[in-house]
Amino acid sequence: MRFPSLPTLAVLAGLAAASLAAPAGQASETLSEADRAMLHAEIRAYLLENPEILREMVALLEEEGKAASAEADRDLVAAHAAAIFDDGFSYVGGNPEGSVTVVEFLDYQCGFCRRAHPELTRLIAEDGDIRWIVKEMPILGPGSELAARAAIATLLAEGPEAYGTLHHRLMGLQGPIDDAVLDEELTAAGLDPAAIRAGMEAEEVTRRLAGTRALAESLAVSGTPTFVFGDQMVRGYLPLDQMQTLVAALRESE
Repeated sequence: MRFPSLPTLAVLAGLAAASLAAPAGQASETLSEADRAMLHAEIRAYLLENPEILREMVALLEEEGKAASAEADRDLVAAHAAAIFDDGFSYVGGNPEGSVTVVEFLDYQCGFCRRAHPELTRLIAEDGDIRWIVKEMPILGPGSELAARAAIATLLAEGPEAYGTLHHRLMGLQGPIDDAVLDEELTAAGLDPAAIRAGMEAEEVTRRLAGTRALAESLAVSGTPTFVFGDQMVRGYLPLDQMQTLVAALRESE
């Protein structure tokens, strides 16, 4: 590794000494144009010959940015805890009395939501002590809105068990959702498509969707899936092992 030359070190030492005596913002004025040019050249050469320093700096800045974002998200979760964990209308699955709560903002046409679903389902089934809350957040077009309204209408008309069955079927789809696909999935879930459709435009369905959208806006949630594990918000897909790590960390912190 190449270190700065003695002249450069001398310039840096002089700059540091001058900065102690000079008013704020005037330290650079103590360098002559020649010294400043030499300093810049030495720094550039040193960084070019040792690019790992730049990588380390970028990594450090990224870590600091992630830490700041995580802290900001924890503040958001704390400020909106009631709406996140107990809004009075979102589906609650898993173990309703579980010691750890996982909240999921999802869209039924979201590829990463579909990818995360079997992993989250396995986490909930194997753990047995997780309270799972679903926030319907249709953002990917008419098919997403159609599916979300059908899911909420099912919850209202048929209860949480029927909702859970339909939810799992919708999350298992591979392609886009349209009227024909929805009717097929409603039928396969043991529901009457005509009866469910009759309730999809109800004021209460619209109110619940609007409430979740308002919460998402307050939390700066603009994409799906977005998870809340305890006091931590995770924006994007998570594989099973990372979900398990988060749950274990939450239990250790209790």
